[in-house]
Amino acid sequence: MEKRTALIAGATGLVGNSLLRQLLADDLYSKILIVSRRSISISHPKLIQQQIDFNEIELFKPGLHVDDVFCALGTTIKTAGSKDAFFKVDYTYVLLLGTWAAANGAGKFLIVSAMGANAKSGIFYNQVKGEMELAVSLLKIPQIQIFRPSLLMGNRTENRNGEKFAQAAMRTLGFLFIGPLLKYKGIHADVVARAMIAAAKEDSKGVVVNESEEMQSYKI
Repeated sequence: MEKRTALIAGATGLVGNSLLRQLLADDLYSKILIVSRRSISISHPKLIQQQIDFNEIELFKPGLHVDDVFCALGTTIKTAGSKDAFFKVDYTYVLLLGTWAAANGAGKFLIVSAMGANAKSGIFYNQVKGEMELAVSLLKIPQIQIFRPSLLMGNRTENRNGEKFAQAAMRTLGFLFIGPLLKYKGIHADVVARAMIAAAKEDSKGVVVNESEEMQSYKI
């Protein structure tokens, strides 16, 4: 199989960091380009880092063709500071990245969304995620893969006390989430990343939504 080039946005986050580690170890990918507002303290022969302003991503010229674009951008309202700031990261920046991917000939756009994403939801977080999914689904990219994980498990660099409590509870009670409840079981970021990379290697076309329970089979 011909070697591929991947771009990751959000490589400092939980899923993004796992994507970076797994793609660097994957022989199918010869170059991994990460775009971010700040550099990451990691070096690797396959790794290329570019600091960009996501507000002006249409001006970004990476100097190489990108086959697969992995988007793990995301924040919380608390971290962002306001609903408007949250919307900018989780909707605007994701859509701008997808628009850039389409304009630059990327064959695949793979996005981390969230379980419960629904543009008609009464919950602001889920509503924004749903609106983002609808918007990116209209992009002219051959393959668009959307991933809706439940509670993400793993060690974040940023402090999210509520999430830490939920993770601890899930580690204790996770065995109860079977059958119809599997969709609500916490899912490790490494599992989500593995599912995304597996999807990137598929030949499917169009828009595919991957629910949390479907990703659980990509165990670590």
